[in-house]
Amino acid sequence: MAESPEEKPPGTLEIGRAEEKREAPPSPEELLCVTEVQVLIVDDDPPTCHVIEAALAHEDFHILALSDLAKVEAMLKGTTKYHLIILDYVLPGLSTELVLNWIRDYQPEAALIVVTGHPTVQNAVTSLRARAYEYLTKPFQIAQLRETVLRCLRNRGLMRMSLETLREAVGAAIRERRKVLELTLEEIAKRTGLSLGYLSQVELGRTSPSIETLYKLSLTLGVRIADFFQSLQTE
Repeated sequence: MAESPEEKPPGTLEIGRAEEKREAPPSPEELLCVTEVQVLIVDDDPPTCHVIEAALAHEDFHILALSDLAKVEAMLKGTTKYHLIILDYVLPGLSTELVLNWIRDYQPEAALIVVTGHPTVQNAVTSLRARAYEYLTKPFQIAQLRETVLRCLRNRGLMRMSLETLREAVGAAIRERRKVLELTLEEIAKRTGLSLGYLSQVELGRTSPSIETLYKLSLTLGVRIADFFQSLQTE
């Protein structure tokens, strides 16, 4: 009896297969780009390029997927300055160290994410020496790649949370701390001198709290103002 093919988790990128699981791109309501983000994908396998490009689709991303390795040097030397380069470590006919040198010389401001189907300690060390932001091993989850890319762009100040998402995150942090202390909104209103309706809107993320409000809440809840933003910290 023939063995059934090994099942992979949903959203896993299978190198060499045309059929790919695709997940929804990052929600523009949650993250906003401060500029049009230039992304270059370099991989000799066209289906892989296509899958990564589809996974990162965003209205403010300009993505170029390059599988013709003869054009890599010219593309890196070109006038476009990339914010992010996703590079397959093994490119047939090209020296990896040469490509990394091209990136260093011609795209010094670009963040680099290296992906590989042949992970070794030496390859990882070479990538880190080239200041790669991350070193991912194939096959990997599409969600993992997208999360890595978004985290990288946030750390570089190229993406930020929308005000709506920010308000909701702060409101949730206030509500969670209040419940830990087993305090009602009415009790918080009395201790801070803030109106019950206003506090309710803040917790629901419908109103942006002022610095004065956050200061009063931090004293009442026994936390620092920065703690209300803890969940927004990037790695």
